[in-house]
Parts: sequence; structure tokens; C-alpha cells
Amino acid sequence: MIYLDNAATSFPKPESVYLAMDHFARTSLANPGRSGHRMALASERVLDDTRHLLNTLFKGESTDRWIFTLNCTDALNIAIKGLVNDGDHVITSDLEHNSVSRPLQALAKAGRIRLTRVASHEGYLNADEVIAAITPETRLVALTHAANVLGTIQPIEPIAQAVRAAGGFMLLDAAQTAGIVDINLSKMPIDMLAFPGHKALYGPTGTGALYVGPRVNLRPWREGGTGGDSSTVTHPEIMPYKLEGGTPNVLGLAGLKAGLEWVIERGVEVSRLHEVALLQKVVDWVAEHSDHWAIGGAWDPTRHVGALSLKPPEGIAPSELGAILDTSFAVAIRPGLHCAPYIHKRLGTFPDGMLRISPGPFNTPEHIDTFLNALAEITDGLI
Repeated sequence: MIYLDNAATSFPKPESVYLAMDHFARTSLANPGRSGHRMALASERVLDDTRHLLNTLFKGESTDRWIFTLNCTDALNIAIKGLVNDGDHVITSDLEHNSVSRPLQALAKAGRIRLTRVASHEGYLNADEVIAAITPETRLVALTHAANVLGTIQPIEPIAQAVRAAGGFMLLDAAQTAGIVDINLSKMPIDMLAFPGHKALYGPTGTGALYVGPRVNLRPWREGGTGGDSSTVTHPEIMPYKLEGGTPNVLGLAGLKAGLEWVIERGVEVSRLHEVALLQKVVDWVAEHSDHWAIGGAWDPTRHVGALSLKPPEGIAPSELGAILDTSFAVAIRPGLHCAPYIHKRLGTFPDGMLRISPGPFNTPEHIDTFLNALAEITDGLI
């Protein structure tokens, strides 16, 4: 199988991730913080080491600001529902994944918040338009760092500066950028950063993290056991345990730790440059076949991650192309709406969606050639 669906989850993982998880599962997989024996202590060290690596990679204020989550969706829900109050104004965009859009839309539908959704232009937000939407009642601005459908990197820094100056809070969805775009929390005024562990950090599914900056005080919505403090009648207030009720996915975090080590050693921009170079071949092919094919959004390789969506010829469903690529050519891509219906409505590709290709660090130019040759073979007989 030629796997070109890394925007959904990365595959394969670095070999070190598989080895780390296998070794940890066989030797140290105990419940961290709940017991004093050596296996429990080894599990606790995995959590501590992973927090330290996250803080090193993203240059956060301290390790205790890093909350382990089930995935990016979990992290975003913790951030949104732990911060927003009734009557608040919230700003988001039409580029967002449903992990941002649905919680906010549900709050707006219930009449609890006033929601402003800023429109993008060819896949990019205009920072001035977002800033103009800020009011004295704006408590939260929640935006994607890079659109999961289009791969376009957004101008976050000036927006975040304006949000902070206005007294609001900035939540950044880094699902498509964490690990391949430099994010420096000591320089960018981002209050909360959410991302999964299973994409460009190369950990397994079921892992994620939320950075909670020192300006933010979130209400916990998952309460229970924390291991270190069993005596208090309510959930402890100390970070990070305040937002981490229950036993964590320590096996998954052992894999995430190995993935983070691989990213730090390799460098965050290396994978992005490799993936964008592979996508350039796709963009060039589309330009040669522009009578029938088009890309979604604008193409700027300096402001792009390794995800690109294609508009197929008229009358050919993306889902049909995806199925044929899978069954007849052993090529894995993702057709459809990609959990982001608002941008598809904006681009006129709703409800069928587009065909998304997202290479990873282990893909080669030959993989892209196979994909493009398959597209040509499939569509030649249908156009």
C-alpha cells in the first residue's frame, strides 16, 4: 500500500516508536502515580519525560502546563468548555475542523455564546479581518494553524497579538502543524495550543496534548482519580493533574515520547519541506491537466504543509476515485469533506468534497508518480 493519508494519521511511524512501545509494554506498563513500586515509577517517568520533550520542542513556560489528552478533539473541548462563559463572544473561521466548529456551534445554538465565523480567501485568513471582528466581549479566538483540507498555514502571530492586547484568549488548533512547523510559545502570544500525538509527532492514536498558558484558568470537566492526591473530596487544583482525571494512556505516551525524540533529532522543518516538494509534483501535474483538474485553495509552498486537496473532473465523485485508488492501485488517500464542511461550502465542493493527498516523511517521488499515473488511468476512460 502507498499511504498518502498522513493528514489523518501518520504511517508508518519511525521504527523507534514501535520498539519503544513494545519494550515498555513488556517491562514497565503499570499505572503511573498510583503505586510506589518500580514499574509504577517507570510509568511516571514516561509522563514526566514526555512533558519535558513537549516543553522543549514548543518552548512552553513549564512542564506542568502540558495536559495529556485522548486526541486533539479532546484537547480542544477541554480548552473551549473550560474557558468560555455564558454571554461571551467567540471568533473562529470557515477553515476549521469539526473539532472546533461543532463545540462552538453547539454553544451558539444553545444561546450561550455569540459566534463570529470569519471567511477565508483561497484558503487563507486575512489577519486584519479577524482582528476587526474582536470586540470588548471577545473572550476566545479559536483558529486552525493550518487548514486540514487545504494545507494552508494561517497568519496567526498578528492575530494572537491583537487578541492578547484586547484581553481575550487565543486557542490554536495545531493538528496539522505540530512537529512540522516551528511553534515557539515563548515568542508567539498563544494561550492554548492543542494537537494530536498521532500525526506529525509520530506517536500512536489515542494520544494528544493541550498547552495551557499561565494566563488561563480552565474549569475541569473530567474529574476522578489522579494518583498523587487521593485525600481531597474534590479534584485537585494543581496543574497538570487538575485537567487529567483518570488513568492516562501511558503506553501510547511511551510511543509519543519516542516520536518526539525522532522529531527533535530530525528537525521540524525537514518533513514539511520534503512533503511540500512531493506536493509540488501534484500541483505541476494539475497545471498540465487544468481542463479537468484543479487544486483547492491557493498554492504557496512557503506557507503550506503536506496536505493538498484536488477537485476532480466534473461528474466524477471523489469517493469513487478514492475507492478505485484503494482497490485497484493500492493507494490510500482521503476523499470527502474531511470533517470541515464550512470550507467546502466556501469553495463550492459541498457535499461531495474533494480528493486529499497528504504525504509523509517516508513517501518518495515514485509514490507520487504512481498516484498521478493511477489518476490519469482512472479518469482517461471517464472524461
